[in-house]
Parts: sequence; C-alpha cells; structure tokens
Amino acid sequence: MCASLAWAEPAADSEIVVPAHVQQGALVYARVPPDSRVTYDGRRLDVTDYGTVVFGIGRDASGNARLHVAPPRAAERVVDVEIRPRDWPIERVNGVPPKTVSPPPDIARRIAREQRKVTAARASTTHGLGFAEHFIWPVRGRISGRFGNQRVYNGTPGSAHSGMDIAVSKGTPVKAPAAGTVVLAEPDMYLTGGTILIDHGYGVGSNFLHLSKLDVAVGDTVTQGDIIGEVGATGRATGPHLHWGMTWFSTRIDPLLVLKRGS
Repeated sequence: MCASLAWAEPAADSEIVVPAHVQQGALVYARVPPDSRVTYDGRRLDVTDYGTVVFGIGRDASGNARLHVAPPRAAERVVDVEIRPRDWPIERVNGVPPKTVSPPPDIARRIAREQRKVTAARASTTHGLGFAEHFIWPVRGRISGRFGNQRVYNGTPGSAHSGMDIAVSKGTPVKAPAAGTVVLAEPDMYLTGGTILIDHGYGVGSNFLHLSKLDVAVGDTVTQGDIIGEVGATGRATGPHLHWGMTWFSTRIDPLLVLKRGS
C-alpha cells in the first residue's frame, strides 16, 4: 500500500483498497468509498470524509482480518487481509523494584484503579486526523525494548511488552509523534510513572511512560513535534528511557511498524 493512501482522492463507488497482508501488531489503513458502512471484528469503523478507515491487528491475532464493506448504492463486500505471524523473543529485565513485580494487595488495588483510568481514556475517540500523518520519532535513541517480546522481570514471567523502549538520557524532550488531544496526563502512576495518553483520532492513540516531567494537561491539543514532556525513569524502570506504546482502542499495536509506513 502506498504511503500516501490516507490522503488519496475519494474512492469510486466500487473501489475498495486494502493491503493483501499485514503483520501482527500492525495498524492497517484501507480506502473505501465515502459514506460506506464498514465493520471489523464486530465494531463499526468510522470512515473519513475522503474514504479512509483504520484498524489494529493484535500481537496474537492469526488467520485473516475480515472487513465487511457496504458502499452506498452497492452490495456489501467481504474483504480478507492475511495476518502474517512474527517471532517474539524473550526479554529479561533485571533490577526492577520487587514491589512492581509482585505487588502487595494495597499496591495491587492502586494499580487496578490506575488501569481503569487508562482503559476509560482509550474507550472513546475523536475524528481528529492525526492518525493519518506520517508519524515521527518522539525521541531519537537506541531501541532497548521491542513491542511484543515476552518480558521476564527479575526472573518472574510477565506480560508481553506493550510498546517500544527508547534509551535516552533523563530530561530529553519528548515530541508528539502526530497531532492529537491529550486524554490522560498523570505524573505518578505506580507502574508507568509519569504517563501521557494522546488520542490521534479514529481510535488510534499513543502512550508515553516513565516521564520525569509533563508539559501538557488533559484536554490540550498538540500538533506533530510539540514538546509534551521529558524522559525519566519513573515507575517500573531500571534507567531513563521512553516507553512509547500505541493502541487502536484496546488493541496494542507496534509503533515501529507505524513509523515504517512513512519511511
């Protein structure tokens, strides 16, 4: 699929353009006739005025992603996108605070409360068009942790890594990778420390974790390249780095694949 697909001219009544195959963890852009009714995995997808839809493929998805597209004045079509599997290596992370690996009951309750706030922030979205921009790196540095890899903390198996870690020094300014609206800004969450969530529109969001400083608040609008905070080592972290995660509603996606779309 060409990089400029999201900005293409509106499709003709019968034109539906989707990639033939995608990887696990991908953010998928497709083009359909404007005013089409599109559903994927039981969810109706909003269509932009110029006929773009976007949806996410989970880390463990398999088989085909199936779109149901009903263009105006035309019969419904079913379009399958092949999901290609990836290898997920094991990452061993040692030296994290033990209470963040096996938290006591009071801390576990705090973590659950904070996670509910994150879930609520991701549940809704706007019709902002930041999702269609070619995303930029929020910071530049060595990739120290990759999306999807199985994590083992201090020898204890954890969940798969939900984003990309970029190792840079504390205080490094963090840029918004695309335009959007700040939907969560918390300076001291237990696991993620300084935390910012940005809604880029149409269900696509970014999260930035372990920040030492936040320069935005809930409700702020940002444009691509705006400074939103500074890198830190807050929460469950062994050293300064930026964790950049991306989601499509509750589906976690790989930021590195999103970056490659614009390269």
